[in-house]
Amino acid sequence: MNNQNKSDLRSRTKSFALRIVPLYTALPKTVEAQVIGKQVLRSGTSVGAHYREAARARSVAEFLSKIEGGFQELEETVYGLELLTEAGLINPSKLHNLFQEAEELISMLVASVKTAKTHK
Repeated sequence: MNNQNKSDLRSRTKSFALRIVPLYTALPKTVEAQVIGKQVLRSGTSVGAHYREAARARSVAEFLSKIEGGFQELEETVYGLELLTEAGLINPSKLHNLFQEAEELISMLVASVKTAKTHK
């Protein structure tokens, strides 16, 4: 991964996290919305942390572990967003851009894993 892609992924994962925070605060205060919302908040904000840890990895194996952890957190975030919309807790149109960004980040992380595996 070149430096531009690294910088882009670093800023995009942080931006993604910063978009998750107001989503959580805007959710209804029902038990269901808060339980799912807290999970989305936790997983959505940890993606960038996983990426930053991966950037400081001491080995390819450690890099892969951290990137794959970020990938798992993104998948968990998407699942939580799906639950929020399909349970009628938030209007799906409000989450369209988040879904799109999550899918793009997943693609970028998968590409990073593939690249690292070829250099292993």
